[in-house]
Parts: sequence; structure tokens; C-alpha cells
Amino acid sequence: MNRKSNLKRENKTSFLKNVLMLMFSQIAVKALGLIYRVVIVDVENFGNVGNGYYATGYQIYMILLAISSLGIPNVLSKLVSERVARGDYRSAHRVFKLSLYMFGLFGVFLALVLFFGAEFISANLLRADGVKYTLMVLSPALAIVPISAVLRGYFAGLGSMKANSTSQVIEQFFNCVLSIGFVYACIGKDTAIMAAAGNLSTTCACLIALFYLILFYKKRRGDLLTECASQTDLISNETDKKLIKAILTLCIPLTLSSLISTAAATIDTVTVSNCIQSALSSTISNAALLEEKAMELYGILQKCETLTHLPLAVSATLCTAIVPVIAAAIAKKDEEEAKRKISLASLISCLVIFPCTGGFIALSSPILKLLYPSVPDGELVFILLSTVLPLAALTQLLNGVFYGIGKQMVPAIALGIGSVVKLVLNLTLMSIPSLNIYGAVIGTIAYHIVTFIIQIVMVFKYVKIKPDLVKIVLKPLLSATVMSVVVYAFYKLVVTFTGNSVATLVSIAVGVLVYVAVLLLVRTVEQEDIKGMPMGDKIARLLAKLRLI
Repeated sequence: MNRKSNLKRENKTSFLKNVLMLMFSQIAVKALGLIYRVVIVDVENFGNVGNGYYATGYQIYMILLAISSLGIPNVLSKLVSERVARGDYRSAHRVFKLSLYMFGLFGVFLALVLFFGAEFISANLLRADGVKYTLMVLSPALAIVPISAVLRGYFAGLGSMKANSTSQVIEQFFNCVLSIGFVYACIGKDTAIMAAAGNLSTTCACLIALFYLILFYKKRRGDLLTECASQTDLISNETDKKLIKAILTLCIPLTLSSLISTAAATIDTVTVSNCIQSALSSTISNAALLEEKAMELYGILQKCETLTHLPLAVSATLCTAIVPVIAAAIAKKDEEEAKRKISLASLISCLVIFPCTGGFIALSSPILKLLYPSVPDGELVFILLSTVLPLAALTQLLNGVFYGIGKQMVPAIALGIGSVVKLVLNLTLMSIPSLNIYGAVIGTIAYHIVTFIIQIVMVFKYVKIKPDLVKIVLKPLLSATVMSVVVYAFYKLVVTFTGNSVATLVSIAVGVLVYVAVLLLVRTVEQEDIKGMPMGDKIARLLAKLRLI
């Protein structure tokens, strides 16, 4: 089979298979991230305080990363997929090369800003001097990640999610291994140094992932050049100037949206330490102890958010996968196909997020005791954050929808309004000593509610979609509710005989079985949905024989 047919075959990968590929990779990424965060938090002299230093520095890095690269994969996938849809591989490749130069140079600039500004940021903005070490070790990653993001977005636009999914798993695997190793190597040193050592792994892992993406590109470069060379009869009127304008037209609002999407965590990063230190200054006079207390409370918040972010990986997956599909459908003027993909993505999101929400609420304390035996505090924070997981997941999905239809300013506006609400609540509520960290949690809940309401209203306006709410929302919600009740009762029944760890793990397994059983009984998933999955025909035939679909 020649190179041209190889590339075309790869580009015809089904939407659902791309979603599943990304979903499993994102679950692996989040699981690996959870593993190393759990392990290092339990390391001697690290705990909630070290987690606070770790997360504070990492969030500042994420702000700059949002500016430099978080929107790139969606921008590139949209622009490339539109040109591939009309057979213009040459312009698609030019978009890739121009983006590589633009974002690569910008990443280097931001890396230098973070490295030389680390001390100022930690002392004046965060009121946590120890964070400067984390900022310095993370700064080189800002020059690496934009290049990786361009490569991932290019291949996503070509219809292949393999580069995206595999590179992220590789990156997180090395991040996990190196983070644990670096932190253990620094046992006995200052907690802030241990936190910086844990973050050094991020830079190293990003570099390894970039090497993989470069190799992936080189392997397929011949196929791509063959497609470009074959277009002797296709004349494009898109100059470099016009392509750069198209990139920036999409990238600026998308970057703004990416930046605002990190606003909730960013607001916590900046306000938690400042507000809590101000609120508790009357009872804790020592400046070092006051900083430590603020980092401890922020560490508890981040510990719980690490858990709630695991199921949100699915929404991020759907957002990444749905942008090029919708963009290609719109380019072909096939609005019905776009609506079908939006409905399917919504169903997948709800099928995953509802049981996770119910499970987290039902087993909040057992899960924290299982994962953080030395610092299991934070049950109420965990429960409260879990309640808005469905809204957060659907908001991420709606972001992808708006990017795909070219309304990228809608998420930015919605997230911006939600961020203002959160900022006001954080500053007001955390200043009350009795509320302290719960003020940030309440602000996060309000942020997700406001953002979701705005986006759901706007998506009905622009897409004119009529979703099957019974199938997409009510049936998964019912199944998750039944599962949560069963799981809670089962855990209470067996914990006295087996202990917390065994009871929690077995209860989770029982919950999965109960959830799937109820889903099938209420006929949530149809034959067409299952057939789109790997081995879907065989699974569909089996379930049809059992009269479950």
C-alpha cells in the first residue's frame, strides 16, 4: 500500500474510535498523575504543606502555559481539518510550519520571563517565598510544550489522535516515575525544595514527549509531502500573511478562553495564601507559621481537586476530538452530522461523569483514607467539589462545540463572567476566619454554575440542537443514583469485617457492575452507539441476544 493511501486510511479513523483512544489515554494520564501526587503527599516532611507549595508553583506555570500553548491543538486541528476536508494538504502543512515558528519563539520568551521573574512572583504576588524554586525548574517547559502542542494539533487535524494520546501517556508516565524519584531523593531537605524537585519531573517529561512527537512526525513526513506534491491542479490563494491572520484570529480568543478556563484555579492560587494569612494573622503571629498554614489549607484543596479532575479528563478528550469533526462537518455544510456528533459526545460525557460524581460523594471519606492515609482530611471539601462535576464536564464539552462552529468568544465570555463571580466570593468568604478554605470551594461551585448556564443558553441559540434529555441525562443520572445508594450501603456493611482499603476497592467494583447493569436495564445505550466501538458488532450481538439493547 503506498504512502498516500496510508495517510488517507489513517485520516478516516472514526470519531468514536478517536474519542475512545483519547479517553483511555487521558484516563491513563490522570491515573498516573493521581499516583505520583498521592505518593509524594505521603512522603515524610511533604504532606499538605508540600502539596500546597507544589500546586501553587505549578498553577502559575499553567497560567503562562495557557497563554503560550493550551489553545494550540484546537486551533491547529480546526484549521488543518478544514483544509484537509477540501483536499488542500499543502495549505494544511503551511499552517503547521507557520505555527511552529510563531509559538516556538513565543514559548522561549515566556520561559525566560518565568525563570528571571520567579523570585518577584513568589514574594510579591503569592506571599510564599518557597514557591520560587518550583517556578524556576518549570520555566524550561514553557519553551518545550508549545512545539509539542503544534505537532499534536496538526495530527489531530489530519484525523489521527495517536500522536496526541500516546505522547501524553509517555509524558505522564515519565512525570510519574521521575517525580516520585526526585522527591524521595530530596527527603530531609526543606519542604519547598522537595516540591520543586517534584515539579522538575514535569520539564524532563515534556522533553521526552517532544522527542516522541518529532519521531512520529518524521515517520509520516514522507506521506504528508506526497500528498502536498500530488496537488498540482489545486491552487490555493492563501498567502502566509493570510494564514497567519487566520491562526491569530482563532488563537487569540481561544488563548483567552484557555487562560480564563484556568482562572478558577488561578484565583485560588493568588487569593488563598493572601486571604488566609490576612484572616488568621490575629491568631498566628509568626510569619513562617502563617505561610505554612496557608500552604497546608491550599494543599488540602488541591488534594481534593486532583481527584475530581480525573473524570474531567473524559470531557477534555471529547473537547479535543469534537473540534475537528464539527469544523469538517461545517466546512461541508453538513449540520446534521455535526448535531449527531454533539449528541453522541454529550452522552459519553454524562455516562462517565455521573457515576464518578455519585461514587465520590458516597465514598468521600473512604477514598481519602485509602489514598492519603497520613493526611486523610478534606472530606467536606471533596464532597462539595464533586457536586459540580457534571456541570464542569459539560462546560468543557460545550467549549469544543463553540470552537468547532467558530464561536470561540462564547466560552471566553462565559468563563470570564464566572471568574469574576468566583473572585468576589473568594475575597469575601475566605476573609472570614471560620470559613477560610471553604470560601474558595463555594466560589468554585458558583463559577461552574454561572459558566454552564451561559454556555447552555448560547449553544441552543447557535446550534439549534434538540437533545434527547431522557437518554443523555436522566437515564445516566438514575443509574448513578441507584449505584451510589448501593455502594454506600455495601461499604457500611463490609468495612467492619475487611477494613477501609479492601471495603473501598470492593465497593467501587460493585458500583461499576451495578451502574452498567442499570444502564442496560433502562436501555440507555443503543445498538448504533455500541457498534461504533472497537469489537462493537460482537458486543451488540451479545447484548441483543440478552435483550438488553
